[in-house]
Amino acid sequence: MAIRYKNRRRISLLLLLVGLPLYVVFAVNIIALFERPSILLELVIYFGLGIFWALPFKFIFKGIGQADPEQTD
Repeated sequence: MAIRYKNRRRISLLLLLVGLPLYVVFAVNIIALFERPSILLELVIYFGLGIFWALPFKFIFKGIGQADPEQTD
């Protein structure tokens, strides 16, 4: 079942405004549990976590910045 464009826009906005900040807090707290690694390793960890959060939602964000394909002029 495909999600309509309008609903995908709403879900993506909700993910960016609510989900992403919650994920950032979660990721920082998890990293804080361990002894601080070298700055390069820490950068790689945060980079990986930054990519990891979006992978499950790729289908929602795909095509959001374009015009509504369901809208007829």
